[in-house]
Amino acid sequence: MLRALPILLLLFTSCTDKIHPVRTMADFKIPFETNPNQTLTYFEAIECYEKLAAAHPGIFHLQTAGSTDSGYPLHVAVLNTAGVFEPEAIRRSGKRILLINNGIHPGEPEGIDATILLLCDYLSKPELQKTLEHLAIVFIPVYNIDGCLNRNSHTRANQDGPESYGFRGNARNYDLNRDFVKCDSRNARSFNQIFQTWMPDIFVDNHTSNGADYQYTMTLIATQHNKLEAPLGTLLQKTMLPELYSDMKNRHWEMTPYVDSPNEVPDSGIVGFCDYGRYSTGYAALWNTIGFMPETHMLKPFADRLWSTYHFMDAVIHFIDKHHVEIGKARDAAFQLTQTKKEFNLDYALDQQKHDTFLFKGYEAAYKPSEVSGLPRLWYDRSKPYEKNIFYYNYFTPSVTVEKPEAYILPAAWENVVERLRLNGVEMKPLERDEEFETETYFIGDYKTRNAWEGHAFHFGVQLEKRSMRRTFHKGDLLIPVNQRANRYIVETLEPNAPDSWFAWNFFEPILMQKESYSAYVFEDLAAQFLRENPSVKAELDTKRKADPAFAADAAAQLEWVYRRSPWYEPTHRMYPVARVSPKS
Repeated sequence: MLRALPILLLLFTSCTDKIHPVRTMADFKIPFETNPNQTLTYFEAIECYEKLAAAHPGIFHLQTAGSTDSGYPLHVAVLNTAGVFEPEAIRRSGKRILLINNGIHPGEPEGIDATILLLCDYLSKPELQKTLEHLAIVFIPVYNIDGCLNRNSHTRANQDGPESYGFRGNARNYDLNRDFVKCDSRNARSFNQIFQTWMPDIFVDNHTSNGADYQYTMTLIATQHNKLEAPLGTLLQKTMLPELYSDMKNRHWEMTPYVDSPNEVPDSGIVGFCDYGRYSTGYAALWNTIGFMPETHMLKPFADRLWSTYHFMDAVIHFIDKHHVEIGKARDAAFQLTQTKKEFNLDYALDQQKHDTFLFKGYEAAYKPSEVSGLPRLWYDRSKPYEKNIFYYNYFTPSVTVEKPEAYILPAAWENVVERLRLNGVEMKPLERDEEFETETYFIGDYKTRNAWEGHAFHFGVQLEKRSMRRTFHKGDLLIPVNQRANRYIVETLEPNAPDSWFAWNFFEPILMQKESYSAYVFEDLAAQFLRENPSVKAELDTKRKADPAFAADAAAQLEWVYRRSPWYEPTHRMYPVARVSPKS
């Protein structure tokens, strides 16, 4: 690579111990340092953390924090030069908290190794520790332990090294980067608790990309700035991203936004990522945390991917050190808005009329006959690099908005939802007795379903009918006030037409199935009597028959039409069980 010499000089003089070893333990070295195409196994990684914690007990602490589907516990490590390892005490001290997550997709393992090298440097070099005066760092060494144990050399077919690595799916074959809200895995339930315990200001989740070929080693997904509360979105877009891009360029690891093009190749422009709550950075945004998903390029050597990840994490650390006051103020203002604002945006649409322009460094794309099919196939000619200005569409506008209620009432019977709300520290008050409330209640109309997706029949395009109705709730059912820091999480999971709501992930599936019906030959007489006693319904039926010949020719359809308007039709069919209420009801 043309950049190799300056990169190596930079690494040897400021990043690694290969020239001037300063390891605390003479025998501590990870496999990558002797073979740059090797990544740590799960057990090797945890052993590294244990050794570092034993050698630096005053500033580095390792603990377990919840279970995983593999049966092994999640570990959490804390680096704090003040020697305090309790989250509340750290927050009271005024320090910002950075959470770094590794190995969510263990076939993309750069973060696992890069983080240990970063830790070695910060633990052994006092001059670096000065950067941590206003910052504590929390690490998850390996999140998808299950997939890390499933080691192989082939499942990342498009990737240049390392020699062996883990598998994307966890022990139950879930993609954990689709599980942050629905929490099917024990991994995700433990992560929710870890996140709530530490409530980080900034979050980094290390990955490797797929997709087009280009000159960059590092691409970046940042929390969609339009989805953040304004103080945080402005800080991210106007200050943090420009400084991170500049810093990475100065380190000779120039970045590009994540390369996602609607036209197969990036020349005509790329689009931003609308990170819903199912993804790590989208979940973080629900809690006013700025999230980053660094995505190193799969076709670059493993060593380059690892060092660019090292440098990105280091750049984030230096940014937080420089801007710790602004980050704290922006986050406090964001939580105040979350707690008090009246309207919440549930979904967003890409603004195709608004874009930025930036200089993109790619390779010319062309088509040639496939040796497999004989048909045209895409390829990138690395002998023809280019630099050209392309469009970056990274502005999203609200497409679904809802006015928040004063509170929701969730029947306690839906314990799978109750559990997830509790994991996230949502304030809920059990009813002390049976009570009637005047409610706004949704009925589910049309919707589309994506079957067998991450263990669910996922619903989208949900149409709702809202009715005002008096409903009885029972002792132990949960009143959830919408005046708390968790407001955005509450609204985006309990409003059924939100993209990652519990309804979308079919947690409320039984309401869609009708439990009672009728025998047609018996109901015919009841239906006839009902129409005689309700002439307005009879008139509506006559009108529909005249307007719809197919309906007029279908006796069963007409009988069902009458049944659904009669008192015999069960009132709870498609009735969303969560109610919106006012405290005066």
